Amino acid sequence: MKMWSGRFRQPLNPEFESWQRSFPFDKQLLSEEVAASSAYAAALEKLRILSPAEYKQTVDALHALESDAAKNPAILNDEEAEDVHHFVERELVKRIGEAGYKLHSGRSRNEQIATDLRLFVRAQIDVTVALLAELAQAFVSCAAEAGEAEMPAYTHLQRAEPVLVAHWLLAYVEMFLRDADRLKDCRERLNECPLGSGAIAGSTLPLDRKAMTKQLNFDAPTANSMDATSDRDFAIEFTQVLALLGVHLSRWAEEQIIFCTQEFGFVKLPESFSTGSSAMPQKQNPDLLELVRGKSARLMANSQAMLTNMKGLALAYNKDLQETQIPIFDSAQTATAMLRQSAGYMREVQFDFARMKSAAQAHSMNAFAAATYLARKGVAFRRAHEVVGAAVRLCMDKGCELEALPLEELKSLNPVFEKDFYEAVKLQAVLDCHDVVGGTARERVKSALADTKQRIAKLRGGAVYAHT
Repeated sequence: MKMWSGRFRQPLNPEFESWQRSFPFDKQLLSEEVAASSAYAAALEKLRILSPAEYKQTVDALHALESDAAKNPAILNDEEAEDVHHFVERELVKRIGEAGYKLHSGRSRNEQIATDLRLFVRAQIDVTVALLAELAQAFVSCAAEAGEAEMPAYTHLQRAEPVLVAHWLLAYVEMFLRDADRLKDCRERLNECPLGSGAIAGSTLPLDRKAMTKQLNFDAPTANSMDATSDRDFAIEFTQVLALLGVHLSRWAEEQIIFCTQEFGFVKLPESFSTGSSAMPQKQNPDLLELVRGKSARLMANSQAMLTNMKGLALAYNKDLQETQIPIFDSAQTATAMLRQSAGYMREVQFDFARMKSAAQAHSMNAFAAATYLARKGVAFRRAHEVVGAAVRLCMDKGCELEALPLEELKSLNPVFEKDFYEAVKLQAVLDCHDVVGGTARERVKSALADTKQRIAKLRGGAVYAHT
């Protein structure tokens, strides 16, 4: 029996009936549906719509259904259930008889799906934040292992200045920690309970909404029934944050792909996250990285799909909202897999520190430090920039580095050059001249590493609430 069939005389067109069903994908909300239905059953018992015996029967049957489905997923192969709500009702009636129909007293599927999706997104945020902490920790472990190893940093994909490898790795950790903060912010905003909102105007029963809110670990009931049943802002935010997370992972993957080429040779790909070529026996391809880069497009597309779906919907619930579920599910699953695989890669990746150091000392990458040397001697920086630029041109003509130019030639460009210039442009001095908070000076990076470890520990220790 349909949940709405009383008014209709004709059956649904068979193809349409199959096409409009959401159960093939929203069945993954079974746990959330059981949790929300259990809280609703408790509210109905308070109103004596369910007797104490019926309440116990109902809740026991709900949890038994969840347990049975976990043990035997074939239970979910219901060809008649329209959606997860219809499925649960059908199962309740099978298990406890006519009392199974009472659970829908005073409620609507509109508020049910709104509640289920909030529970789902909230749980997925907790999972994603935990995985971000694990990924960040993998980066931090690599940074700690790198110690004071040096590498070139790039602007415009051209060598710019030397930095510590640890400094480069910690740049990505900053991105991931911001992603975690955005997710936590989204979680805080979504944590309101729609139960009791009815179809559009609020329940016709005097339900204890605060009790249902408390049972499901929400912070408060939603304030407006029309908004509650049609709101998907929280899901849009969730997919948008995951899209940005995808951008961050894609940037990292792209840089790793570049650095693992023979032309760079900074990264040694772990074989456990690579594949070969069916034609060229010598190949080792960065498949994990390429898939991360590719799957980030799915996260962006899902976010855009959510916005496009919502932009023309009048209040309140419309069937269009059914189409917002797939992007939510897909983004959650895709992001989770990307994070797990990326963390695994980072635990095994190796770097060619010798090659990175050699690259950090080539092509006058100490030129900014050289200009700073002159500025500290009283030369206006714009003039110092011009003088060092002329010195770099000399090096290009001679095929040497700045530290190889004789003092006499340097003095011909500006008389303030002295012997101490050569110490000022050595690699470690170049690193340490960036002695500001957030800079790549060795002591600053050491301090940043310690601080980042504490931030990750705090993130890992954050409260995670499961619905009951």
